[in-house]
Amino acid sequence: MSEARGPMRAADILAARLYEAGCRHAFGMPGGEVLTVVDALQRAGIRFVLAKHENAAGFMAEGMHHVDGAPGILVATLGPGAMNGVNVVANAHQDRVPLIVITGCVDEDEALSYTHQVLDHRAVFAPITKASLRLTAAGADIVADKALAIATEGRSGPVHIDVPISVADQLVTPDRQRRRVPGLVLAPAPSAGLAEARAWLVAARRPAMILGLDALKDGAGAAALAFAESFGVPFVTSYKAKGLIDEDHPLCLGGAGLSPLADRHLLPLFRDADLVICAGYDPIEMRPGWREVWDPAATPVIDIAAEPNRHYMHQAGINIVADTGAALTALAEGVTPAGATWPGGEVAAARAGLAAAFPRGDAWGAAAVIDECARVLPPETLATVDSGAHRILLSQIWPCHRPRALLQSSGLCTMGCALPLAMGAQIADPARPVVAFSGDAGFLMVAGELSTAAELGLRTIFVVFVDASLALIEMKQRQRQMANAGVDFARHDFAAIGRAFGGNGVRVTDRAGLRAALQAALAAESFTVIAAEIDARSYDGRI
Repeated sequence: MSEARGPMRAADILAARLYEAGCRHAFGMPGGEVLTVVDALQRAGIRFVLAKHENAAGFMAEGMHHVDGAPGILVATLGPGAMNGVNVVANAHQDRVPLIVITGCVDEDEALSYTHQVLDHRAVFAPITKASLRLTAAGADIVADKALAIATEGRSGPVHIDVPISVADQLVTPDRQRRRVPGLVLAPAPSAGLAEARAWLVAARRPAMILGLDALKDGAGAAALAFAESFGVPFVTSYKAKGLIDEDHPLCLGGAGLSPLADRHLLPLFRDADLVICAGYDPIEMRPGWREVWDPAATPVIDIAAEPNRHYMHQAGINIVADTGAALTALAEGVTPAGATWPGGEVAAARAGLAAAFPRGDAWGAAAVIDECARVLPPETLATVDSGAHRILLSQIWPCHRPRALLQSSGLCTMGCALPLAMGAQIADPARPVVAFSGDAGFLMVAGELSTAAELGLRTIFVVFVDASLALIEMKQRQRQMANAGVDFARHDFAAIGRAFGGNGVRVTDRAGLRAALQAALAAESFTVIAAEIDARSYDGRI
């Protein structure tokens, strides 16, 4: 759209702008109200992928985003279609995912007297998006550009665009390109606060750092690694930021967020720290045990984030609102490292304690399934994981050597995400091995999308932890000495489900069987469902 063109449909202008932003796929389920939008996307070069449910479609769009970097696109028709997407839109809001949510709607005049399936989409989506916009014909380019800017700048998130039927088809002549200038990488300006932060860094002998979602979005891995190595700063990452720095690094203490077992080894180190640096740390991923871990009156805390700290999970002495990598680089500028940190060997002890707390040598069970997959699957494998006990365990022991190598729902912790996340990632990179780890309950929520995987010819590996229980909730019931209720269900033949939808299906009950199934899946021409049957209580004492 750099030159004036002849008349175009408003939907074509929207689609052309999304293509310009790097979008190459859209996901959803069409209704009559979005047919023009779907047609416009296809004409612009954005492939529309038919999913079987809008919630799964949104997660496919997120999986795509984590691989190709472009905003995801979810398309839903009015009423029930839009409402089916509410969960994944809320998830994108809490997980900071740039998702463009396009819904069809009836024209305003029509809505005055026509009420079938009509409801106020913008009222529904406003609380769970960064913005809810309505497309107009003359302003289609502006609305599209605003949506992309809002979705991607600062702390990313979803933006909703409601598209009236007649507006989508209305012909307009775009007379000029109207684009917002891309945001700059913001570094903190010289100030008394920055000088004080540098003084804290010079004085620190026991510094510790948390890396989170903002650091991942900012691509701050190289800057964070240089900072940690220069000043001897051990670090943890939130679950979604795992792999920002290779987890084999001796200063890395792995992921943190939901595991009380891991917290026993991590929280004491942060309580003993004489400087805490929250680098792009978004506490939305953390359990309440991470609330005010350190004494805010006694421990210097530097908070670097995309937005001011208003969450009150912790307090900071100095708040820097800036790009994470640029801020760490500015903080280190002109500062001479004081020498060795943590002279008591606390960092090595914490690493050793974590390794002992999460052993991987079990003959069988949840940990053995994860360990065997890590051994067999190649290092470049992209993994996704559903919510549940297996997610907590896997997030602690699954090795990540690069950013976005493990995808999950961290802020909202929604079930049923692993399978569609993996599918979206696989569509974006067909040659890369992709494995999804699902609990059996979460898998049942989205099993119909196996038909989509077959239609697309995906070779994704779907590992299902079959224990016939909501294992995490059942464990919490027992811990509270409550009677078993509403957490157990029948054991189903998940391997047969995989075969019924046109893929491979294998049931495994030991390491050898799992190893053989994984090797066959890597060589297969279609997707594979591996049903790993385990005891629900194999998580006891492990998370």
